[in-house]
Amino acid sequence: MEIQKQRQILHKKICSQLIYNRHDNTGESYPNFSDSGNRSSRKIAKGIVEIIGQPIGINSISEQTAGGLFESLICGFIQSIFDHLGHLRPGNWRYLISHTSISGFVQYAHLSRLADIVIKDQALASAIGTDYMVKPDIVIARHPVSDEEINCKRPIVDDIAHIAKYSPLRLANYKPPLPILHASISCKWTIRSDRSQNTRTEALNLIRNRKGPLPHIMAVTAEPLPTRIAALALGTGDLDCVYHFALPELIKAIETINNPDQLDMLTTMIDGNRLRDISDLPLDLAI
Repeated sequence: MEIQKQRQILHKKICSQLIYNRHDNTGESYPNFSDSGNRSSRKIAKGIVEIIGQPIGINSISEQTAGGLFESLICGFIQSIFDHLGHLRPGNWRYLISHTSISGFVQYAHLSRLADIVIKDQALASAIGTDYMVKPDIVIARHPVSDEEINCKRPIVDDIAHIAKYSPLRLANYKPPLPILHASISCKWTIRSDRSQNTRTEALNLIRNRKGPLPHIMAVTAEPLPTRIAALALGTGDLDCVYHFALPELIKAIETINNPDQLDMLTTMIDGNRLRDISDLPLDLAI
């Protein structure tokens, strides 16, 4: 099964390129994506690595480097599956990382004009700020389509009638044409109390500042503690859903250490459709 195969490849890459063991002053080891000061976090992370069963292959990596590599690996996994779902969600898709500004997409193109005005007026800049200029970790965009593609099965549009002249899906309607933002995905290698709010802020700005269809707004994490994932996942109205890179393994690891508080929170998020596995994400993009 392709999705299972690609998930295993993702886990192998994460284990070999991102995960290494740290040691405390007693010599006890724990994976680097756990919180050194939290025993539950250390035990759960260790359990996840053991259940995945792939060797870890590095000595150390900085948090910033780990975050960027996590984005790249998640983007590669999404593309490996979503490219095969053209029969469910046809389109010419682009997958971008490295914090692409949303002003390059049709729903948010007006923000670049706003930025040009604000930069020339300090009073306006202090009043408005720059939070509206979101730069997602991963972007999935769809190219607009030509009239030939639209008319491939029967005549739908033509150059004569003054109709269907404003939809961004039609290539002929915008000069120059702009891609349509289909998904904005935030990647959090770990979650600390101060790292979840910027994801929510970005999501709210995507919702408030769009002119056109709202893109999927998602987050992916490797955080081992459900109570910290909850800071991102609980509630509705901003994020579509949060996805864990190894949810079945997370469930089993928590069951193994017999931590009812963490298991209750995890169950709440899963049953409430606020937390899913990374394998669900490409399928959710096809909705």
